[in-house]
Amino acid sequence: MDIRRNLPLLITICFLSQMGGFMILPLFPLFIEEFGLSGWMMGVIFALFYVGKVIGGIPAAAIYKKLGGKRALILMLLLLAVCMGGFAVSTAAVLFGLLRLLQGLASTGLTVVVRSIIGDGGNADNRGLYNGYISSSEGGGMVLGPVISGWLALHWPLLVPFLLVTLCCLMAVVAAMGMKTTTTPPLPSSTSDALHTQGTGISQSNQAPDSITISPTTELSQLQQLLGYGTVHFLEMSAYAVFLTYFALYAAHIMHWDPFATSLAFTVSGISTLAAAPFVGYLSDRMGDRLLLCMLGMFLIGIEVAVFLSTSSHLWVYVGMLIGGVGGACYMDSFFAHVGDHIPDESRSSVIGKIVSAAEIGSIVSPLVAALLMEVGSLYSVFVFNLVLIAVAIAVQGVMRSRYKTRRV
Repeated sequence: MDIRRNLPLLITICFLSQMGGFMILPLFPLFIEEFGLSGWMMGVIFALFYVGKVIGGIPAAAIYKKLGGKRALILMLLLLAVCMGGFAVSTAAVLFGLLRLLQGLASTGLTVVVRSIIGDGGNADNRGLYNGYISSSEGGGMVLGPVISGWLALHWPLLVPFLLVTLCCLMAVVAAMGMKTTTTPPLPSSTSDALHTQGTGISQSNQAPDSITISPTTELSQLQQLLGYGTVHFLEMSAYAVFLTYFALYAAHIMHWDPFATSLAFTVSGISTLAAAPFVGYLSDRMGDRLLLCMLGMFLIGIEVAVFLSTSSHLWVYVGMLIGGVGGACYMDSFFAHVGDHIPDESRSSVIGKIVSAAEIGSIVSPLVAALLMEVGSLYSVFVFNLVLIAVAIAVQGVMRSRYKTRRV
């Protein structure tokens, strides 16, 4: 697949799907509540989404290898459309739960397929930039989604946003259908690269231009790499889940913010990611040391947390959110690009699927641990735990980085 030709369509697909997900995120509890379900049943329905995300990575990788990127994308997007349309017309708790499970499967599947397409179609000189474009489009969806759904909820029944999200998914399907597939390797990124790779076969197309050729070596086995990547992403997603779950409570009860100020903080972070991701991705390609940029990203996220733990000033917290948004872009752009650089073509999608699935376990476990900490301590202790997760993630990446060597010729 020619990644450069299809990149605008991939950006459109990720924007539409992410916007749709964030459109229903604040409305889904209210929508379910309208049917008079018990609190326990609502909790089960919400949890099934994360169960789907945990188990969805490995099947998505297998589908990608079997059907190819285009068909796998279409399948995941159609599944999302069915789920969103199903929410709008369903009334039974069992059906809600099934659709929520399938939504989690499709959500993780979409991440695996998109990142695998970039990993396979890009090379060491552009994977960071391409991942940056994807992160930026997702950031745009994060910003617009809640705004659109909030406005619609003021003027229309709650099922209307779900129908609009269904339409967004179908528009993304049309975009995926427009993607071009090819059986020939993508053209080299420069004339010098073309001269360097002539007659050497398809595997050479992943090399950077001769002026900055990257020849990565590592002392780690593929199993050790998988465990390292999985651990780092598990910790990152755990920290992110704690932040998403408990920041609003911290803002209300500790900083005494109103809901608008809290929502604006998330918007600031999304805008920061939207703006920074392409530049950070480009920097990742130029530096070559992607793990260092991953570590910097986690450090910046730690600064974000430390800022709102130390002050309730709106201005300073928003500055912290800006810094954290850049940190998130640094991490996501460089992490998946690094995986693409170091995992062989034949196993790349499988490894990405396992990493994403394992990381989603952290999204389930870490909020539960944080809830226990809140019971025996305070909301403050929840975010101290968050900082510990970030510090451990940086330490693991530091150990991995010491085992990688990158030679430039």
